[in-house]
Amino acid sequence: MDLDDDRRLVVPDGLSIRRRRHARSWSTRELVVALGEASFTATGLRETISPEQVRGIEEHNEPIPYATLRLLARGLDCDPVDLLPA
Repeated sequence: MDLDDDRRLVVPDGLSIRRRRHARSWSTRELVVALGEASFTATGLRETISPEQVRGIEEHNEPIPYATLRLLARGLDCDPVDLLPA
């Protein structure tokens, strides 16, 4: 995967992301913290997104870079494909 792939916008399945977050009983802020921790474990960098961005993704399926989808998947312990519409 190259840098262009990471920048490519994808439309996530916001409801799937919300369900996975709720299954862990996490608030949006707790998800943001989990993303930072998962990122740090995987890469040594503490990448995350804002709670407002999480809400936009969950409520409006806002397009996001593929790199952000991978970050969400890492934090939710799933495959990025699981967070895309079927």
